[in-house]
Amino acid sequence: MYKTYYASPIGRILILTDANALLGLWLENQKYFGAGYDLEQAQEEDTEVSRRIFAWLDAYFKGKNPATDGISLAPQVTEFRSKVLTVLQKIPYGQTATYSDILRELQAEYGKIGSARAVGGAIGHNPISLLIPCHRIVGSDGRLIGYAGGLDKKDFLLKLEAREKTE
Repeated sequence: MYKTYYASPIGRILILTDANALLGLWLENQKYFGAGYDLEQAQEEDTEVSRRIFAWLDAYFKGKNPATDGISLAPQVTEFRSKVLTVLQKIPYGQTATYSDILRELQAEYGKIGSARAVGGAIGHNPISLLIPCHRIVGSDGRLIGYAGGLDKKDFLLKLEAREKTE
């Protein structure tokens, strides 16, 4: 495993990769930081994968909607959480969804699966922030709720994406 850091407008971001894929991307002081990885064992080194992530983050924080093509994501999560993360990736840039929307999509795709609470837990434990856009989840009334990176950062990210749509 390899780790490196990215200086962003919302604080330092830890990028964790192996030789082929992104394993994790966490905002500094984010809940569930490191997602159970032994980060002390990771070598501090740039890799081809982390260089692609740096380019993606550079474009993203400039207000662009960069493609994730060519970036392999390999979060180490349960089967249920993997399904939730797959649905999260379908939320278009600059748009939001609710926990209920995610649950409905899961049920449409997989049948009876979990509860809104389980979906919320899976979203909260997302180990690949930004590229798997859990910041696009809002409350049923549109309020900002439940972001492991902090509501101030969620607000920043949603405004960044909204700005791109209006320019």
